[in-house]
Amino acid sequence: MFEICFPEFLGARCIVSQALFGQLLIGLINGSFYALLSLGLAVIFGMLNIINFAHGAQYMMGAFVAFFLLQYVGLNYWYALVIAPIAVGAFGVLLERLFLQWLYKLDHLYGLLLTFGLALIVEGLFRNQFGSSGLPYRVPDQLQGGQNLGFMFLPNYRAWVIVFSLAVCLITWYVIERTKLGSYLRAATENPTLVRAFGINVPRMITLTYGFGVGLAALAGVMAAPIYSVSPQMGSHLIIVVFAVVVIGGMGSIMGAIVTGFGLGLIEGLTKVFFPEASNTVIFIIMAIVLLIRPAGLFGRRA
Repeated sequence: MFEICFPEFLGARCIVSQALFGQLLIGLINGSFYALLSLGLAVIFGMLNIINFAHGAQYMMGAFVAFFLLQYVGLNYWYALVIAPIAVGAFGVLLERLFLQWLYKLDHLYGLLLTFGLALIVEGLFRNQFGSSGLPYRVPDQLQGGQNLGFMFLPNYRAWVIVFSLAVCLITWYVIERTKLGSYLRAATENPTLVRAFGINVPRMITLTYGFGVGLAALAGVMAAPIYSVSPQMGSHLIIVVFAVVVIGGMGSIMGAIVTGFGLGLIEGLTKVFFPEASNTVIFIIMAIVLLIRPAGLFGRRA
């Protein structure tokens, strides 16, 4: 339906084609962040049975750690990719030890309310300190510029975000689903007493799992900083959509989070081309349809 647009052929079809590929690129970028964030949520829910509503605040904290490292310490983006997930993940470990460990045997609602309250506190502290306007974070020098593909211009940094996010998601899936460590994690959620009999420290494993899920959110925050700028509200604007992605994929499903994250990003991008009025609601419409047909989600398992 759409022809490839080369510079020497200008016209209505060319403009529509450029708009289509441009929105597909934006959809893939958004889908990268949807996938990373929903992956962290799926890991935490699947292993800890906690609905982590503080995930958006932790995503925002990752972006702010990157900003602090550059502004006050002089460490660039590449250092932030390593340091920010570790720092925010350590903060998550502290939260788990102080608060969340008491909620594992209670109803999901208690964990949701606690993490929602923590998110409001963290976001409020950052907003009082830094205001509501975004703080700029420059693209690293190695990823400046872009590639002219003929039918569109592809910025190098956006291509990096898509490829790196996909790689992180697939590595996480492989570790959890195909390695001995992942089998221990899954077994600890089903029968912790039996796993303890093998000499494994289950509480420590659960704590580190939560820290890892939080670290994924912080990693997404670092990657988002050069694109969306650094703002206290950047997490709250995204978390509702990410929860919808997790519900569609199936709560606790690792592959569901990855596939639906990227897929719904593309669908959202296409909707902006063909039906812009529905672009802000299309994900929630899909969620309603999926819940009517498969209440456990596309990749979820029935209880």
